[in-house]
Amino acid sequence: MLKGGISGRSAKGKRIHTRAIHSIDTDIKLNRALWVMAETLLESLR
Repeated sequence: MLKGGISGRSAKGKRIHTRAIHSIDTDIKLNRALWVMAETLLESLR
């Protein structure tokens, strides 16, 4: 995921690819967001 290149489709059906993360700040923000999502999922499953 951090290297990018994951293929997908946009909401309008256009083909898109993810971009790589090059910044430590962006990496930290992504990690925090992933933890929040994981904690939210865990709480909803309980």
